[in-house]
Amino acid sequence: MDRPTTSPDTGFLSPVRAGTATEAALTDTAWAQAMLDAEAALARAQSRLGTVPAKAAETITACARAGAIDLPALAVRARGAGNPVVALVEELTALVAAEDPAAAEYVHRGSTSQDILDTGAMLVTARALRLVRTELDRTAGALAHLADAHRGTPAVARTLGQHAVPTTFGLKAAGWLVAVVDVRRRVGALLDGGLPVQLGGAAGTLAGYLEYARPAQDRAGTGAGTDPGADAGAYAGELIALFAAETGLAEPVLPWHTLRTPIGDTGAVLGHAAAALGKFATDVQTLARTELAEVAEPAGAGRGVSSAMPQKRNPVLAAMIRSAALQVPSLVLTLSHCAAAAEDERPAGAWHGEWQPLREALRLVGGAACTAAELAEGLEVRPARMAANLRLTGGAVVTERLAAALAPVLGKAGAKRLVGRVAAGGGGGGAPADSAESLVGRLLAEAPELAEEFTAAQLERLLIPAEYTGAAEALIERALAYHRGSTA
Repeated sequence: MDRPTTSPDTGFLSPVRAGTATEAALTDTAWAQAMLDAEAALARAQSRLGTVPAKAAETITACARAGAIDLPALAVRARGAGNPVVALVEELTALVAAEDPAAAEYVHRGSTSQDILDTGAMLVTARALRLVRTELDRTAGALAHLADAHRGTPAVARTLGQHAVPTTFGLKAAGWLVAVVDVRRRVGALLDGGLPVQLGGAAGTLAGYLEYARPAQDRAGTGAGTDPGADAGAYAGELIALFAAETGLAEPVLPWHTLRTPIGDTGAVLGHAAAALGKFATDVQTLARTELAEVAEPAGAGRGVSSAMPQKRNPVLAAMIRSAALQVPSLVLTLSHCAAAAEDERPAGAWHGEWQPLREALRLVGGAACTAAELAEGLEVRPARMAANLRLTGGAVVTERLAAALAPVLGKAGAKRLVGRVAAGGGGGGAPADSAESLVGRLLAEAPELAEEFTAAQLERLLIPAEYTGAAEALIERALAYHRGSTA
């Protein structure tokens, strides 16, 4: 019998993220590297303040390489402390000691596991979100092109699953565009100051950092060693600022060990992203149905095939995006709400419960954004089928306009009753009229007084879908301007 083996998560059950750039940015190796980057940045920050020798900081930075560490073995060792940082620090210390035993004394000096893991998480999040932002830009660019190219392409607008009034496909695309641009702006705001370093020490007082700093301060003649409180605030503030500068992350007001706003904000943005991309995918999936066939996904070798039905061209890109959109909300619940109720100055369980949901939400949104860009750039639009679907109700799709035009003659309520009765087949429960001409004929037959105000040709013109798209073109232009503003 084959022995069970341990292998990395390849995305076997999550094809939406498999092989994407964000997938590579969120591996165990990437996560470990981010925590090692935090350790190295901390040593450099302390060195800039004169509390760690410059040579030691250089050695720590040079040795902080995840590739030199056996991560599967480290993961098993992480069970001992309940987090991977303790074992990671031991590995880093050994690597540094092999190069310079004296420098090993300065690894993780004054720090605590949560400082390193939280800062690493923010680094991973920032790196992943930059990739997501690039994919959102691609998606928005493609949707803007669709909105512009099809600003005058008439299509059915559907409400509650039924034909409503005419719209344009360009306006549909403009709606998707605005949702993606909104998300892109939220991602940008998060990257611009919303992802801070974590630096608090054992219980958020930075006491360990200060205590380890005292001998160097004494040697420098500052006198700090004789008074535990002397210059503590100034040193702590400088250390936080320098640590933030070394990592490229934001500077927090306070240590946020149990103030989980950065994680909650990240979860909220990921939730918005999943929803916006999911809306686009759901609409494409619906419009690609055989009986609608108004759009089709880009074709490709092996794309959309069925294991049983040779004729199928399944909307697999949309399906993968929707799969992400349906999974992310439960992850966001953990990130934005459940884990936020953390106790005391350091939490037990609530903090630990964030790690995997954060990574999975980033993976899913990153995969969905990449897939959405591919879908938007290759979407096949079928105006002829849109026009055919507009004719399905024989002009009934424009009866809102017709009722408004007849209101001066029949009164608003009378016009609506008449048009509704005629569009429904004379009130007998039959199918709608099969052409605009037959609908007009029925109108004139039931309300002969209309003949004094309208000719049949005038009534038929009122039922042309392309002439009843309202302010669609102006709205599309507003959406395109909004997009242009986001890229300026």
